[in-house]
Amino acid sequence: MKYSCLNPIAPVGLNIFTDKYQKTDNVDEADIILVRSASMHDMQFSDNLKAIARAGAGVNNIPVDICAEKGIVVFNTPGANANGVKELVIAGLLLASRDIIGGVNWVQTIKDQPGVAKLVEKGKSKFAGKEIQGKKLGVIGLGAIGVLVANAAVHLGMTVYGYDPFISVERAWSLSRHVIPVNSRDEIYRECDYITLHAPLIDNGDPSSSTKGMINKEAFDKMKDGVIILNFARDLLVNDDDMAEALKSGKVARYVTDFPNDKTANMEGVIAIPHLGASTEESEDNCAMMAVKQLREYIEKGNIINSVNYPNCDAGECAALGRITILHRNIPKMLTQFTGVFSALNVNIANLVNKSKGDYAYTVIDVDSTINGDVISKLNSIEGVIKVRVVK
Repeated sequence: MKYSCLNPIAPVGLNIFTDKYQKTDNVDEADIILVRSASMHDMQFSDNLKAIARAGAGVNNIPVDICAEKGIVVFNTPGANANGVKELVIAGLLLASRDIIGGVNWVQTIKDQPGVAKLVEKGKSKFAGKEIQGKKLGVIGLGAIGVLVANAAVHLGMTVYGYDPFISVERAWSLSRHVIPVNSRDEIYRECDYITLHAPLIDNGDPSSSTKGMINKEAFDKMKDGVIILNFARDLLVNDDDMAEALKSGKVARYVTDFPNDKTANMEGVIAIPHLGASTEESEDNCAMMAVKQLREYIEKGNIINSVNYPNCDAGECAALGRITILHRNIPKMLTQFTGVFSALNVNIANLVNKSKGDYAYTVIDVDSTINGDVISKLNSIEGVIKVRVVK
């Protein structure tokens, strides 16, 4: 198998590849691609390409739908950088509550004057702030990062409210019992002194579930005066024009964002951080290791972990003589046709796993004999089949 890296990938991750994998700079001959921030939207994908792994959570730089149509499984690494982002969120809470940045910048303006120590004592009151202990924090989105932020805030003495209608069982078990669950974003807006965003970007036109621009004038009208907003999730969760007005009026005291743009970088009251959430050595190492492990699991066993365009599927180790995987459309009668091919060729199926996700599905079939060209050609001829691959 040949792999190509579109961005520098931490060596601790690449070292997980065995000698059966060879690095290539020629993307067209690669079986798998690892990427961080490089845009892939204008790329032409060769028929060799089987999988793409994003060493990070967001996949906006990858044409996910096009990949699905070509039978290219796209992976991401949710949670691998969660601790790094959590720590920066906590720093953002403190930076917004105490005018640390203003104070530090002011010291630089007086550092060459005589008697700096006396000047500091005289002028420090201009930068006084508030403590976060005892304040109310609302966490919108309780995924890997949101849960860590909520739990950390509890330990810092904050009263924490959490909202996530789609929270997983795993995350729910990880969440502190002291976090107060709420049933709507409106409850967060109404109750909290601080609001931190950890939701995915959803733009489906439904106000009850869409998250694009959810922090807008309508939301601000429901919030306390002087609320502090933190956005370490997605730039487009916040309506920038409405945020500018809220900052001018004092409705929002501070807006901390990890996604500066032409508007927010020039707004008074904004603490703009240059997308440093996952920029730690540990996060980059964790993402690289997770990405490579997922690629190997797919290539060597056919199992899918953390795909964004195909269903997750764990068929375990293959104990039979052969294993074949089929990426296909999620339409009726596909399994009947698959099993019919094996039956007609007198091939016994030892195990079959089928999973679906939206318009696409994935089937893993273990058989008690070696897989020949007849099986592959007949499966490929079935309408709705996108890609067939022999794993063993």
